[in-house]
Order: sequence, then C-alpha cells, then structure tokens
Amino acid sequence: MSNPVLVCALRRINAFRVLADALERLTQWREKLSKSSGLLQIVMALTPEVTFRQAMLFFTETEFVTGKTWFYSHAQHLLKFFCFSHLVGERQRSHTESLFSYLQSGAQILCTVLLIKPGAWSHSFARILRKLDLEKFTVVGMKHINLEPGIALGLLSSEVRQDPAVLEAHCSYLTSDTALVLCLQRPNAVKKLMDLLGPEDPKVAQALDPSLWRAQYGTSTVQNGFYGSESYQIAVRDMKLFFPEGLCYTECQTLEEEEV
Repeated sequence: MSNPVLVCALRRINAFRVLADALERLTQWREKLSKSSGLLQIVMALTPEVTFRQAMLFFTETEFVTGKTWFYSHAQHLLKFFCFSHLVGERQRSHTESLFSYLQSGAQILCTVLLIKPGAWSHSFARILRKLDLEKFTVVGMKHINLEPGIALGLLSSEVRQDPAVLEAHCSYLTSDTALVLCLQRPNAVKKLMDLLGPEDPKVAQALDPSLWRAQYGTSTVQNGFYGSESYQIAVRDMKLFFPEGLCYTECQTLEEEEV
C-alpha cells in the first residue's frame, strides 16, 4: 500500500454491534460534510474468528499487556489474553488460553453494589427484590448498615462535594437511618444496574422513563432511593468496603482476582 494504515484492537461489551453502528454514523457524517472522493476508508472484523486471525497478524502479547499495567490488573477477569511463541520467524499460537476462546465465551459474570437508601428499602424491599429477579440479578451479599459520615461521603460524586449545603443534606440523609446494601451478580452487572436506576434526579428520570427505579422510588436528588456503583473500579472498591468478609458466589471471581 502506498500510504500507512492505522490498526486498532478494541474491547467492550457488544463490541461488534456497537462499533458497526458508530462507523455507520461516522460514514454518514463524513459524506454530508465532504464531496471529495477522499473519504475515510474503514475495514472492521465482523466475527470472533476473523478478529482472532487479524489479531495474530498485527499484534503480539506484549502489545496488549505489559507487566502489571492497569489494563491487566483491573480487567483480568474480562480479558483472557492470548500469547504467541516465536518459532522460525513465524508467530504461532501457544497452548495458553487464546483470544479466540475469550471472544466466544460471551459476557462475563460480574458483581456490582446496590445501596438502597434509608426509607426506600423498608417500604419497597419486596418489590425491589422482584425487579432484581426479573432483570436476572443474583443477590450474593446483603447486609443492613448504619453508614458512618466518612463512608457516606465516599459514596457522593465530586459535583455534590463542591456545594457544602448539598453535601450536608446528602450526608445527613444517608446517616439518618439504616440502609440496605446488596452485592449483585449477572453479566454486565455494573452497566445494567446503572441503566435501571436512571439519572440521580427523580424528576429527570421521570421525564426520561417513568419505569426507571429512581423515577419510581425517589422524591428528590437527595432522597432518590438508590446508590449504585458507577464503574467496575468503583464496584470493586464498594465490595471491599461493604463485604470484606466475602460473598456467597460461585462464578464471579472479581474479589479473588483483586486479591481481596
């Protein structure tokens, strides 16, 4: 080829569908803005098999994982990395678990944390458990807890902390009575839970979708019913914080792999 190309290896939930949708939107946008023939040319793998073959051509193990990087230490249970042995100038697959096996294994079982705030759980616990069951969550940890001010503070966003009055309102409410903490397990647990909860403001959630949990059980941005771990890293932190004694799980190895 006369010009260089950029080769990327990307990872995320539903990667093939999401990337295809994004590239389609990008192509439509470029076509509207440009009448020239020099449009961006993109080729993507469409199946796990093709992805594996192309990964073998362009990348080696060290180009995916380098020592104890964040990518390895925090996503080990998501990415079952592949490696190659160099033999007579040719890169061949070793007998370790391959990228192909990972691509075919489907979504991994993950854990996340749901805190049902004071008042919300005592009035609606049975209905909330029913909703969790319908959404294929498994409860692998549960406890009542009276939040200490320091722990309550750690659950609040940076935006809330910037306003002393709002911060005080949140902390006072979270420490006013007993909360219920659940550790939940299912494929793609973190994102699924956040999608179900909706925006932190119940009015915004109500306008967006009345079926969102904060729209149903929240009354204000302070008393919005729920706290949920917003990312995998935060979920691990929350599990360590609320369930240091361990969880009742069999498939999810999150805490083991994080050396808890």
